[in-house]
Amino acid sequence: MTEFSKLFITIGIIFIVIGVISAAFGKLPGDFSFKKGNVTFYFPLMTSIVVSIVLSLLFYVFGKIR
Repeated sequence: MTEFSKLFITIGIIFIVIGVISAAFGKLPGDFSFKKGNVTFYFPLMTSIVVSIVLSLLFYVFGKIR
């Protein structure tokens, strides 16, 4: 396996873990949704922050390993 294929496998696993966590916990307390008529606007602020922190930590760890 090349480094490139290992990177794609790792990214895929990260997305699967994020999907499972998101499905398990649903909407986080900092996520906003506004509904007016038949228009709904959803802004996942807290989810974005959590995903950003997790990805930053993972990339930091993988950077230190190399």
